[in-house]
Amino acid sequence: MGSRSRERREGAVQGTNDSSALSKSSLAARGYVQDAFTALLVPRTARRAPLVHRGYYVRARAIRHCVRAFLGRTCALPDVPRPQILSLGAGSDSLYFRLKTVGCLARAAVWEVDFPDVARRKAERIGETPELCSLTGPFQKGDPGSALCFESLDYRILGLDLRQLQRLDEALAAAGLDAASPTLLLAEAVLTYLESDSAAALIAWAAQRFPNALFVVYEQMRPLDAFGQFMLQHFRQLNSPLHGLDRFPDVEAQRRRFLQAGWTACSAMDMNEFYRCFLPAEERRRMENLEPFDEFEEWHLKCAHYFILAASRGDILSQTLVFPPTETFPRVDPASPSGVFPACVVSSDSQSPNLKRYGHDSVLLSPGIILSAGGFGEQEGRHCRVSKFHLLSRYRDFEWKGSQICSWGTGAQWDGRLYHTMTRLSDIQVLVLGGRLSPVSPALDVLQLHFRKSKDNTIEDLNVKVIKVGPKEDSTLSCWRHSTTEVSYQNQKYLFVYGGRSVSEPVLSDWHFLHVGTMAWVRVPVEGEAPEARHSHSACSWQGGALIAGGLGASEEPLSSVLFLRPISCGFLWESINVQPPITPRYSHTSHVVNGQLLLVGGVWIHSSSVPGVTVINLTTGLSSEYQIDTTCVPWPLMLHNHTSILLPEEQQLLLLGGGGNCFSFGTYFNPHIVILDLSSLSAGQ
Repeated sequence: MGSRSRERREGAVQGTNDSSALSKSSLAARGYVQDAFTALLVPRTARRAPLVHRGYYVRARAIRHCVRAFLGRTCALPDVPRPQILSLGAGSDSLYFRLKTVGCLARAAVWEVDFPDVARRKAERIGETPELCSLTGPFQKGDPGSALCFESLDYRILGLDLRQLQRLDEALAAAGLDAASPTLLLAEAVLTYLESDSAAALIAWAAQRFPNALFVVYEQMRPLDAFGQFMLQHFRQLNSPLHGLDRFPDVEAQRRRFLQAGWTACSAMDMNEFYRCFLPAEERRRMENLEPFDEFEEWHLKCAHYFILAASRGDILSQTLVFPPTETFPRVDPASPSGVFPACVVSSDSQSPNLKRYGHDSVLLSPGIILSAGGFGEQEGRHCRVSKFHLLSRYRDFEWKGSQICSWGTGAQWDGRLYHTMTRLSDIQVLVLGGRLSPVSPALDVLQLHFRKSKDNTIEDLNVKVIKVGPKEDSTLSCWRHSTTEVSYQNQKYLFVYGGRSVSEPVLSDWHFLHVGTMAWVRVPVEGEAPEARHSHSACSWQGGALIAGGLGASEEPLSSVLFLRPISCGFLWESINVQPPITPRYSHTSHVVNGQLLLVGGVWIHSSSVPGVTVINLTTGLSSEYQIDTTCVPWPLMLHNHTSILLPEEQQLLLLGGGGNCFSFGTYFNPHIVILDLSSLSAGQ
């Protein structure tokens, strides 16, 4: 690599520190953590999104957990040399000042290492900020040519390249770091920015240099799924590519990496497990209520793609249980796949607009016409709540054509809602229920979409008229992420609306019946034990009732239950379907019944390291099996959440439309193509 290219790469890596520091400052400003010092160390401010706040919150709590475990062990032992914290790639982190304020450095000291420019900039900032100087006490700055940029009694900042280990070793020793003392090494999103050989050398150097040490690492993993690929692409575009993820793609590989490098014990977990197992429920509730939030899929996926690791060696620290065993987060890995569903991009006119959106809904108007509406997506070159409708029409046996259409007439317009439901009333009428405009603004109007075709009845000229029905701002359904299912009672057609969430309730157990003929809400008796509240579940019609599967329950926990709202003579009865083996808890999936089998398509789960494909449940026997989705012929990995799916039973096919989400700070991802799954192998096996 040329020197100029290396400089650009190093500058890009340093830029990730600046972005991270602004996120941490925003995190503290919104009350997620107590940190008055990051804002003093970072001269600029920025307001981050709630999703970014959550991601940095769980990162901060994981590092805090490990630091406390180290100090709690080493500071309590008599006749033990002064504990040391060595922060590698510390950037603008405020750890020293936070520890000093709460009295945790009475017997400990902190060393920080980062690129020379970063270290000098931080030293200068501290020197010109009285609030920070009052905590460091008397200090001196290093000579311009020295690696030591800042020195006080219990705090040193060094400007060094972590790839130059001999110089690093010599400079740390000269700065007073005692290799024999208990040492905590912190690498918070650092190793993955080093080339693999340099990272391996650093891990091995630390194991050889410090006989009593704890090495804590926080960084990315799982590069192969759609979220992981999008994450890798983001860092490549920043000119700071992630290294080593191909060799160490998961927590097990990371454990082996450290054990083989000379560390005697090592534990690691993804951030979903840390969040569930090592943060008290009360603290989780506090965090979850700080800001309106409705990006659960990306929150869980972000946590699934980052890990916290603690490797130890030496008599003093090998007995430190940073992550004691717990059974509160059981792994539920799906069974080995029983088959594969081939996937391909639907053949369409190259000029047809793609359906790039998520949080929308889709409905089959007639065998060859599919309408999608709402959601967040790409429209006229920008990302926004989509106002145009998308029509997918089949114009040849195996080819489809997509088009964007607007509403007509002087009446109501599409209001930009997300997470609503759409139900076909006839081939020219669709009912829209619920949804939201923002996490604090429910879409209260019930809408009907009426379709007007041209004189020659061509699909290309089909238009949509939006009509508000029922009372103005009907508060019966001030919810979103719910389900609407057609059911039958006393030979009458009803819509069963179940679950969801609202502004005041994070998860709902309510249900309502809408009589289709009169468009009136009615009471219908329902017996049996009511299921636990949920949203983002799936629902589909079966035998006059409704099948409800999965969802996100209280405390943002994915569910595994499969329920049947069974018709009985006096109304309906809740029944639980015993599925064996039990399904992996999931949400944000879709479902269909095919030949007496319930298909659960895609979704998000947090109790397994694999990616959801299609779970097939035999509704007669309760036996479940897993099917993989073969995406060999799909140009980009499928991100199968926040999508819709349409079953074409005669063709034994399933169309997957849209999907994706706002992927943490990496940007917004939309599935670029409409994809079709071939279900013929499922029918052949019956």
